[in-house]
Amino acid sequence: MKPPASALWLLSLFYFAYFALVGVYIIFLPKMLVQSGYSAAQVGVIFAASPLMRFALPFWFQRIGGVHRRHYLGALIAAFGASLLFFATLESFTAFFAANLLYGAAMGIILPYVDTIALQVISRERYGRVRLWGSIGFMAIALWLGQVLRTPLQSLVYLALLALLTLVTGWYLTRYDRGEMVPQTADKVQEPFSLRRYWAFWLSAFLLQVSFGGFYNFFTIYETAHGISLEMTSWLWSFGVLCEIAMLYWQGPLLRRDLLGLIELAVATTVLRWAILWLWPDSLPAAFAAQSLHAFNFALYYTAAIAYVYDLYTQKKLAQQFFLGITFGLGGSVGAVLAGWVYEKDPSSLFLFEAIIALAAWGAIRLHRYRKARHA
Repeated sequence: MKPPASALWLLSLFYFAYFALVGVYIIFLPKMLVQSGYSAAQVGVIFAASPLMRFALPFWFQRIGGVHRRHYLGALIAAFGASLLFFATLESFTAFFAANLLYGAAMGIILPYVDTIALQVISRERYGRVRLWGSIGFMAIALWLGQVLRTPLQSLVYLALLALLTLVTGWYLTRYDRGEMVPQTADKVQEPFSLRRYWAFWLSAFLLQVSFGGFYNFFTIYETAHGISLEMTSWLWSFGVLCEIAMLYWQGPLLRRDLLGLIELAVATTVLRWAILWLWPDSLPAAFAAQSLHAFNFALYYTAAIAYVYDLYTQKKLAQQFFLGITFGLGGSVGAVLAGWVYEKDPSSLFLFEAIIALAAWGAIRLHRYRKARHA
């Protein structure tokens, strides 16, 4: 059945607003805090709050029986409210940290809930063409604010406006929420949510995101230290996003195939990507080749993984919460800390370390396939 055009437009606008909001938060807010007198250590503590909240929340939702519409609507309001609290709490580290805890919790609820709605309304093949608007929003806000920002507080104004747009579009999306859409068989309806049952899959997802710690936090530092200019490094970032958008647009036919096989492919190319950066750190062609693999490592992996989790569990919204929490939450936090430790000890071995972690993630997903086949 063809999805309503209004749903496609709303989902596209939501993803654009949500990921533009993410762009303001992670690209411009750290600089604003430093300009406002925060130390680097304080900035690090503040930006650890959001991913840790994403990791902790799913366990609470599991305890209370799942994620419901009232939690989602409350999170939309809380994200906007937190963006306003940033203005009032900027002068106090403790109060600003608390506001970030609220913001992180809210943002961690919103995205998995909307991803579930999207997979209910549109096919997995069409999901990428809607989700790519998030990548466009992220890149557009980065380019725009890089040109127009003049004062630190301006970034908070854009943050609040985008949080408001996320609230409005996200609120209207509830009209397309069909609940959990559980198959009407007794064994499926009563099936409890379990991380342990598919522990190898979750371990792989966690390790893969840990391996991205060096990229997200040290790629610019790593490349410029090896003679590539800052301007060219920014083009490398943009090229990666463009490859991501291209994959999201054309990946539809791939998603009709074995999702687990696509996940294995995406993880394997991540090993290759980090190995290229380790072997040829001062080669610009090698850097662009590595960045081209972002199409597989992020775009294809993310779409295939959330579709796979959607099929794997009956408690679909809770499963998406755990996916975000274990990957971008716990995996992102652990990856950042480990990458910082490795880079401080031996900068040249950073991406060798990340390649080994990604190889372990590939081994875990292969183990998951074996265990799943044995229990089938």
